[in-house]
Amino acid sequence: MDKKSLSERDICTKFITPALESSGWDKMAQIREEVTFTAGRVIVRGKLVARGKAKRADYILYYKPNIPIAVIEAKDNNHSVGSGMQQALVYGEILDVPFVYSSNGDAFLEHDRMVASSKPEKELNLNAFPSPDQLWNRYCVYKGIDDSNKQIVTQDYFFDITGKAPRYYQSIAINRTIEAIVKGQNRVLLVMATGTGKTYTAFQIIWRLWKAGIKKRILFLADRNILVDQTRVNDFKPFGSAMTKIKNRKVDKSYEIFLALYQAVSGTEEIQNIYKAFFPAFFDLIIIDECHRGSAAEDSIWREILDYFESATQIGMTATPKETKYISNIDYFGKPIYMYSLRQGIDDGFLAPYKVIRIDIDKDLMGWRPEKGKTDKYGREIEDRVYNQSDFHYRPCPGYLACRFRLCRWIRRVFNLTNHSNRRWRLFRRRSWKYFRIKRKRSLSETPICWAE
Repeated sequence: MDKKSLSERDICTKFITPALESSGWDKMAQIREEVTFTAGRVIVRGKLVARGKAKRADYILYYKPNIPIAVIEAKDNNHSVGSGMQQALVYGEILDVPFVYSSNGDAFLEHDRMVASSKPEKELNLNAFPSPDQLWNRYCVYKGIDDSNKQIVTQDYFFDITGKAPRYYQSIAINRTIEAIVKGQNRVLLVMATGTGKTYTAFQIIWRLWKAGIKKRILFLADRNILVDQTRVNDFKPFGSAMTKIKNRKVDKSYEIFLALYQAVSGTEEIQNIYKAFFPAFFDLIIIDECHRGSAAEDSIWREILDYFESATQIGMTATPKETKYISNIDYFGKPIYMYSLRQGIDDGFLAPYKVIRIDIDKDLMGWRPEKGKTDKYGREIEDRVYNQSDFHYRPCPGYLACRFRLCRWIRRVFNLTNHSNRRWRLFRRRSWKYFRIKRKRSLSETPICWAE
């Protein structure tokens, strides 16, 4: 048989796959061939919609399901043994696998992505491919995972009859989180674009840690009721009777998985802070959904909940981490251990591309002129002229704010000199309650917006 005349598929079935099996790899459980791991970018042209080419690896080797450890790119025998290495390296980086191989059926060229030396590549005979345990042990040594933690890191994912499995980027986020936690990291930040399955990712993280027995009591926190309800009846449904939602300010400590709104367990008055019904070390793990809201600010009332359960491992999940002069997710959780951006989601075809459409109303474009004799809310006649966008935006009223009340200057000074919005709100409320009727509304950034009448 002339090896040069064989197709790439023949090289795989007659040489590469038998070599893997002889090294101890299970064909049914650990070897997957021609694995498509992206959906292909959605391409829109007018009313026509198509998909681009999806990314597909010739081989992905798994130590256990959803724990990939190697990628192999195959070429026919007319190519050199290392001809597929460049493509394999691209796939290896995307899939976050440590070992990358290229083969033409004569040998394997190995590239160890964990080696920082100038020569991370070596050629292996066809019968010298490493076994699953050999590659896994090399990986654990590099990652600092000791023998006592290997069982946790390899804890099974949840599977059901629907066959739903994590996408490649979800597996990366889950595996990195588990590895970080077993090595003692208590604050973890995951950044994943909206629509990429953060809640399902959170479920698999909780499931694996819960089943491994290292996180026995878990709290899932969100700031919107629909987020909690959808989570409970959809992704978290497999927890069954072990799960409860905290509502009506009633606490039942007999459950293991708790879902709650910030607002349901805290408040401005001490009696409303029912989270204190749990002792500080009650929870082993806390997942904070959309952590850029609510608990992001250091002086936030909601941050007090996280500070109270300080000993728990806390995982923040968000699509848009907040980094401003006043608020920082990274200061609290640390740098993200994994990021899957909107651009990546669109390129992979898991998210649809967007198109920005600007819509202007006539008053913005043409301006607005008051009718003759029209007055404002205070009964003063509005100046007869055309008002445009510069007038519609933030226009100061210095005469009204600076002179109307005795504390106005003090208010402006306090709000300008300190970053601690909630503290200055409480100070403002105590100092000026007898002079003003204060109105307040909360913005997404937790910054109080106040005005006086």
